[in-house]
Amino acid sequence: MQSFEIPGRLPGQNDMTQANRSHRYAGSSQKKKWTAVVAALAAGIKPVGRCRIRYRWYEPNRRRDLDNIRSGSKFILDGLVMAGVLEDDGWRVITGLEDTFSVDKKNPRIIVEIIEEPK
Repeated sequence: MQSFEIPGRLPGQNDMTQANRSHRYAGSSQKKKWTAVVAALAAGIKPVGRCRIRYRWYEPNRRRDLDNIRSGSKFILDGLVMAGVLEDDGWRVITGLEDTFSVDKKNPRIIVEIIEEPK
């Protein structure tokens, strides 16, 4: 298993919807930005084949719905592909996604664990 941490929190689905409504390129700009941030944070992770991804979401409070929080996984998977950790983020490579959600007011973050499947 390999893991890395994303400090803070990623935009949720509601944030992306609002960005898309504010300007025609705002959502695309946000997606590119956050995908690149995740790719940079995952730069030290060795490439893997088939794997499961486990997300540990630590939010500062319980204001956002779980599905809204979880939509940030799109940036994470695309960032892992951009960083060369994953060949792609389709069914051929990703065998499962797992989530846990907690509150940490002082240290919101996302811990991403990549569990390689046996060959």
